[in-house]
Amino acid sequence: MKTIKLLLSFALTITLFTSCYTEVVVDDFAEPGININQLLSSHELWYVDINSTSGYGETPFLQKAFTISFRNGVVFANNNIVGLGSNGNGFGIAVGDYDAYNMILDVYHDIDGFSTFDVYQIDNNTIELYNPNNDTSYFLDGYQRSNFDYDFVFYDNIHYFLQEYEAWEKTYTSDFGAINEFDNENYLQFLAGGNDSEFRSSQDATGSNYSNLYWDYTGVYGVGDVTGNMYLKTLTLDYDYLGNEYFELNVINDGKIELYHPNSETVYEFTGRGYIQYLKTGNIKGDLKNPNVEKKRKYRKDKVANPRENTRTS
Repeated sequence: MKTIKLLLSFALTITLFTSCYTEVVVDDFAEPGININQLLSSHELWYVDINSTSGYGETPFLQKAFTISFRNGVVFANNNIVGLGSNGNGFGIAVGDYDAYNMILDVYHDIDGFSTFDVYQIDNNTIELYNPNNDTSYFLDGYQRSNFDYDFVFYDNIHYFLQEYEAWEKTYTSDFGAINEFDNENYLQFLAGGNDSEFRSSQDATGSNYSNLYWDYTGVYGVGDVTGNMYLKTLTLDYDYLGNEYFELNVINDGKIELYHPNSETVYEFTGRGYIQYLKTGNIKGDLKNPNVEKKRKYRKDKVANPRENTRTS
């Protein structure tokens, strides 16, 4: 009888243990993880960290975007530096639609067409979009509009800002400053494509139609940083045998820049003409070598070195 009781007690213990174990497992799986739609909408803006891209392929709409947003089946993008932070209440413009399921993201871009991605959550603020069709991964950093540093993105990408107008027209020259060769240059153009370093200049009279300008010179340019001042940049225009022209570059607003010429101590203002909005396709501007080059962001190993320190005294 004792033996039977012991056996029954052992059996009951095993049953209870199995029951408890099963309950724990069920409870563990009863708490679902975040799904892809929740993940994509967890941040209002996804900054495309172009320098972290892995692979040799390109997905056009990601290559030209500074930020991407996923809102109720619609993809929004900030493709322009001009208007960054104000276009579309900070979201930018609608560029396509998307479906998201089982950690797969399908994007139907209005111009670039269909792209599919495997989505991986790297951490709470970073996702990876892997495109199996070109074996390339893009890494996106998540932000809310309230804590996204639009100014940093703007000033860290000034060379793109300069490219977003068909021409920059000289609209002011200071009364002070020594006479110099650059006084004769009335228009500048900064070309997209290639290595993002070509500029053109014209001595046509101010007030001319920017579409009919004669470009007297084509050379290379560079934008550099000034230590300790995020908002001040340097601009170097290489005029080949005439030498380099150095400027301190200040942005007055989305359509006007100030160039201070330290050698002559002259201040110039240039106003943008012919704004180029990179909508759903890469709007293009004239390029002597390739008229069909479109704007896209590129990996930048190093910025152009600052050719001279801030020499402005007032």
